[in-house]
Amino acid sequence: MTEITRVPLQPIKKGSLAKLWLGVLVAILLGGGLAWAAAPKTAGMETLTEGTGPSPEMGQVMFVKYVGSLDDGTEFDRSQPLPIPPGFLPEGTPMLLEEGALIPGFLDALLKMKQGGKYLVTVPADQGYGAEPPPGSPIPANADLTFEVEVTDILSRPEFDAKLQQLQAMMGAMGAQQGGEGAPPAQ
Repeated sequence: MTEITRVPLQPIKKGSLAKLWLGVLVAILLGGGLAWAAAPKTAGMETLTEGTGPSPEMGQVMFVKYVGSLDDGTEFDRSQPLPIPPGFLPEGTPMLLEEGALIPGFLDALLKMKQGGKYLVTVPADQGYGAEPPPGSPIPANADLTFEVEVTDILSRPEFDAKLQQLQAMMGAMGAQQGGEGAPPAQ
């Protein structure tokens, strides 16, 4: 018959089980913290004033008033009024909603906005200009950006193009009229 050798088990010291569970809990929290820190940052958007209507779609043109600033509050960009007769186009700067037309984080935020709304947008550096900001720009490399944005209007691309053609025709007619008035009399 086979004999079994017995090995005596040492009793667990008082408090050892609690220390073991505490160690497991610390390991889980540490792993979660590392995963959170390694996750890519995404653009954030805070609604200051709720807009109305549907959100825009890719290919549309949004008219916005905005102020762009760095984390330290330094302003690097601001929308300017268009040099056209008032009321012809909506107020604000036109922004074509297309890949490559805007920095990715700003485009993502614009697509969530609504007409008449005011928003505070934070764009992390990797979704902004990253390590290579535009030459001559006051934006340093790897800078996070903040934008205060007000959406004044949203137009479809055909509507926008039609308004631009009307504007060009109007400007051409004005130029022809001014050219006729200032011409010397024929001799």
